[in-house]
Amino acid sequence: MSVEDIKAYIESGVLELYVLGDLSAEEKAEVEALALKNPAIKAELDEIEKATHLYADVHDIEPADELRHRILNSLMTNLGDDRTFSKGKYNQPEARVAPIKPATTSIFYKYAFAASILLLCLCGGALVMVLNRLQNARQQLVTYQLQNQKFTRQVSQMDEEIAVFRDTTFRFVKLKGTAKMPQANVTVAWSSQRKKVMLDVATAALPAPDKGHQYQLWAIANGKPVDLGVFDAAEADSTKMMEMKSTGEAQAFAITLEPTGGSPKPTTEPLVIAAL
Repeated sequence: MSVEDIKAYIESGVLELYVLGDLSAEEKAEVEALALKNPAIKAELDEIEKATHLYADVHDIEPADELRHRILNSLMTNLGDDRTFSKGKYNQPEARVAPIKPATTSIFYKYAFAASILLLCLCGGALVMVLNRLQNARQQLVTYQLQNQKFTRQVSQMDEEIAVFRDTTFRFVKLKGTAKMPQANVTVAWSSQRKKVMLDVATAALPAPDKGHQYQLWAIANGKPVDLGVFDAAEADSTKMMEMKSTGEAQAFAITLEPTGGSPKPTTEPLVIAAL
């Protein structure tokens, strides 16, 4: 991925959804794979996780012990058995007829308390529904933003490709395979004036390497190899022209297979090469 692609991916919101657990298993695997390949994405993912934990710790509220005791005492008092109440003067032997007073006040508080609990449960359920809808809406918005960013990136790539073909300072060099890979070929567009190198990975005939290796482009200047960056053959599915590192001097271009991340100097013989 180029620097612009990494920046766009970080700003897309996918990393936030990964931390929140809102991605599918396939999307999570993609994020983890990119984090292993790109230190910038790994660092951004770590910062988001730290910020999420910090936010949870700051906003964590522990109910006071006094409030807990007050609620339990209220439940015991209002929901208790009426037979446990003191009968007072009704046990006096001299009274032949005991007056009956309806316990309307006690019953009223019982029903009021029960109604309050029921209302609280209903409100809690409604709140959960609203939060779920907001979460779904947020996820859909992120999806639309990702699609829009992808479309914008594709349009930008097409404009850049058209500009390369219209720019007369660019030379198109076709690199052919050596004896180790005779069927391979790659096209490089190079402008010595602009010091710009573009690699046509969409039409590149290169087999996909194993997970531990990447292809690396080199410019041969004054008899010495100059690193122009690494790329994967699989990137041909997502882009046509890939911008590599800049150089203003080159007598030839070559491609070697190096460990993932690239090497400061070639460790293998060129698989694809072309002299200018």
